[in-house]
Amino acid sequence: MENKITIIEGPPPVFEQINDGWTMGMNESPVLYDTIFTQVRTFNGPSLVERCHRAWKNGNSIYLHFKNDLGVEEKLPIVAARAADSNDGQVLLLWVRQLPSLEDLRLLAEGLEDDFGMDEDDLDELANNLFGENFNEDDLDDDEDDISFLN
Repeated sequence: MENKITIIEGPPPVFEQINDGWTMGMNESPVLYDTIFTQVRTFNGPSLVERCHRAWKNGNSIYLHFKNDLGVEEKLPIVAARAADSNDGQVLLLWVRQLPSLEDLRLLAEGLEDDFGMDEDDLDELANNLFGENFNEDDLDDDEDDISFLN
């Protein structure tokens, strides 16, 4: 069974960019991911947080699964979770990892070429390792962020 928390009704989550120092510490990868924040209403916040803790304890990832504004299913890895009470009931606070924009990836690639002498083949291999064997930069739209549901 895939570890996920699914939003089954209501609008897509609204994500906020955050620049807290502690979130920067969760970026242990070759690519500096963005950590974004959302909060969603729930009936069982503590049990959902416990589900996250069990997955992380076992060395697994857990994902926020939802439909974006266009109705396309999205999933983002959850890197931190907290349950809280509000006047409207329980709220699940989630910090998720977002892939960098295409422009950020291009800047990274230019830096790798300059700093480490990586050539085009090395960069293609890096992209395949990060995004899968079928990654094709031409499939991405240059004018938009890779994640289309951000406000």
